[in-house]
Parts: sequence; C-alpha cells; structure tokens
Amino acid sequence: MEFSGVKRRKPWLIGDQRKASYPHSLQFYLQPPSENISLIEFENLAIDRLKLLKSVENLGVSYVKGTELYQSKLEAEIRRLKFSYRESLEDEYEPRRKDHISHFILRLAYCQSEDLRRWFIQQEMDLLRFRFSILPKDKIQSFLQDSHLHFEAISEEEKNLREQEIIASSTSLGGPKLELEYVYKIPFADALDLFRGRKVYLENGFAYVPLKDIVAIILNEFRAKLSKALALTARSLPAVQSDERLQPLLNHLSHSYIGQDYSIQGNAGKISLDQIDSLSTKSFPPCMRQLHKALRENHHLRHGGRMQYGLFLKGIGLTLEQALQFWKQEFIKGKMDPDKFDKGYSYNIRHSFGKEGKRTDYTPFSCLKIILTNPPSQGDYHGCPFRHSDPELLKQKLQSYKITPGGISQILDLVKGTHYQVACQKYFEMTHNSRDPDLDNRRLLTACPVLGMYALPTMPTVGTIFKDIVLREQCVVETAWMVYMTGRRS
Repeated sequence: MEFSGVKRRKPWLIGDQRKASYPHSLQFYLQPPSENISLIEFENLAIDRLKLLKSVENLGVSYVKGTELYQSKLEAEIRRLKFSYRESLEDEYEPRRKDHISHFILRLAYCQSEDLRRWFIQQEMDLLRFRFSILPKDKIQSFLQDSHLHFEAISEEEKNLREQEIIASSTSLGGPKLELEYVYKIPFADALDLFRGRKVYLENGFAYVPLKDIVAIILNEFRAKLSKALALTARSLPAVQSDERLQPLLNHLSHSYIGQDYSIQGNAGKISLDQIDSLSTKSFPPCMRQLHKALRENHHLRHGGRMQYGLFLKGIGLTLEQALQFWKQEFIKGKMDPDKFDKGYSYNIRHSFGKEGKRTDYTPFSCLKIILTNPPSQGDYHGCPFRHSDPELLKQKLQSYKITPGGISQILDLVKGTHYQVACQKYFEMTHNSRDPDLDNRRLLTACPVLGMYALPTMPTVGTIFKDIVLREQCVVETAWMVYMTGRRS
C-alpha cells in the first residue's frame, strides 16, 4: 500500500470483481491491501477503526458478550461507522474495503509493544466473534475455506451415527437441536481447548464439533495468525517509521482519545468552597476522595498529593483565589503559621494556575499519569487506589463506601487483571445506580491499555466538564467523575 498527500481515485471495480475482492463481511485479513490511498483517507480509516474497537471494548464491559442487547448495540455502532457486518446487505464493497484497509493500518500502530498487541488482538477477536455469530449458516463453509481453515461439515449420515456421543459431549444439545446443527470434523490438535474442558467428542484423532462450539476454534486460529502477523509487522516497523509522513500519525493512533473534546477551559468558579465536602463523598472518584479525606483529617498533604488534588480542584472549577483560600484555611488548622503558608506554599498554587514561573496553565493529571508515575510511599495519599492499594485495604475501603459484596468482588477481579480504570468505571456505576451504560461509555471512554492497564494518555481535561453541572445535582455526579477518568498530560 502506498500513500500520497493528495486524494487518489479508487480503483474502479464492477459486478463480480467487487464481490470477489471481499466475498464475506468478515475475514482473517490474510492478504494486505495493495491499492494506493491518500494520507487523508489513511487517517480517516484509522480513526474510524479505532472508534469501532473502543466501542467493542466498552460494550464488552457494560454488557454480557453474546446477549441480545450486546449484539444490538454493537450492530448499531458498526452500522453508524459504516463497517461491514451482514452478508445479506446490498453493495457491501465499500464497507468491506474500509474494514480491510483500516485493520492493516491499526496493525502498524498497535504492533509497537506487547500490551498494545494484546489489546488490539482482544478487540479484533470480539469483533470477529460478533460477525461470525450473525453469519448465515450457508456461508460458513465458504468463509472457512477462504480463511484457509480446512474444516468440513459431516454428512447427516455421519451425524446420526454419532448422535448420542455428540449430545453427551455437549449438554446444551438435544436430539431436535442436533438435527438443525452443523457438526464439523476437526483435527484433534485444533480443538485442544474444547478437549481440555471435556466439551467435545473425539474419535480416531478427530474432534466432532457442533457449530455453536466451533467459534472457539476459529478465534484461536485467528488469534494465532494475528499474533504472528503483528510480530512480523513490528520487525518491519523501522522501515515504515522512516517515512516522516506516517511516524507521527502512527504514534498518535496508539495513544489517542477519540471522544468529545473537553480541553477548552472556561467558566471557572462555578463551584463554591462550601460544596467540596458534600461533593467529595457523592461525586469524587476514589483517588480524589481519599486525598480530600486525608487533607481534612491531617490538615496537610505532601507535595504529590497537593499537586494531584490541587489540579483536580482547579479542573472542577475553583478559581485561583478560591484555591488559595481553601489550602490556607486547611493548613492553618494544622497549626501552620499564615506567613509560613504564604512564603512556602502559595507560590506553587499560583504556579499551577499559570501565574508564576514559565506561566504554564496546567491541566489535571490524566489517569495514565496517576497510575504510572510517582507511586505513593509511606505517609502519602496520592496515586490510584485501584493500582496502589493492598487488595485487603481496598476491600475495606470499598465496604466503607457501601459497595455491595458482589460489587466488591467484581471490582477486585478487575483490579487483579490490572484493569484499573474499568474497575473505577464499575465503582461509578455501583455508587450512582447507573442504568445507562451507553451514556457512561461516552463519558468514560477507555483508550488502549499501556503497560497492562487501561490508560487514557490524551484524555480531555475536566475544567469544563464540571462547570455546567454543579447547578443541577444529577449532573454533578455525572461530570465530577470525569476528573478521574479524564485529563490531559500536564
């Protein structure tokens, strides 16, 4: 594939040529695209693909995969972004072409580290699972052949001969169901996962796999092929990165936020100092809630805590004058002399508002910065509770926040899997009785995992998210949360 700065005419294909190029709405992406595209189209295709994969990830968090609601939401998102998804639709050439090219573009961006590769593979597997689930049965064999998967459906005679054994190996299948189900004869080595779970009938080195179970084997094959392809792409990446037109774009794609832009500051001062205590228990994320609690109890925070919490308060709408008053009042309660505060601490507060030093108007810390940098030591209260707290202490903290035992188990499982921001999103849903996952997903859109975490490297700042909300109680809850889940690098 070649790139140019000007828009090129797409190759003109008609009739059977268009169908032959992309015979199915899903594929294993075995052959890279060979046509020329413009840099503008290159970027647009990449961004749309990234939006699709982020939606796949978010829906997988909010809904049970495979349920009717999950399927309908994902189909609507694919349709909105104009990607291919159904075999029966007319003139699917453009959506399938878009799907093909955009996949290979993101390969270039997401082959750069093991964690990026892991995230990319997982979302692509979930997308393939969905597409395969709605693939018509009469198209499955053709898809398998095109994907170089030599799985043949057995005849009705063979199926009837082994009916009892197949039903016994798959408890969800009954006689009437088996009559309507395709059964595939697959080499034993390709069905090890099913064999390990005792979910498949084996005979003479072959596994007899019903259609409902073959998706697991297809996904394993897809994972293996894609993982190998990403490793090969990573080896060739230096040659691609030597193109100065592509390197910045690829680096940006793997660390990009594609939601609404909240980076424009304005309308500060929409929250009063009297509101902070009540908001800290109702609307603050755990990292800021624990900082506020420590400040009220100890009347002091160390530098790391002051920076993290101070920029947060700035982000939700405190003016410079309010911030100076807030910190001074609290520190004086800890027996600090007012003159000492003015000389030793007020400068840093003014500096964070861009009034001193190089006059940079700093933004709140992003989740990535809180999770990955400056871990708290003894006596510190900054950092991410999900990342830096002992599991038992985190459990006790969640209990004190009135989280149900079932909810605590879900959150701790996510933390164990290093999904810190998803755990925080779960906490939000449980503490605010959130019943609209789509709304939350738009606000809490997660980006790619970096170093094994769900990181938001270029998420928006929160100065304007909270500003229009404190006037209405229900909105306070919605936007205050964005202070934790969003924020650009300072």
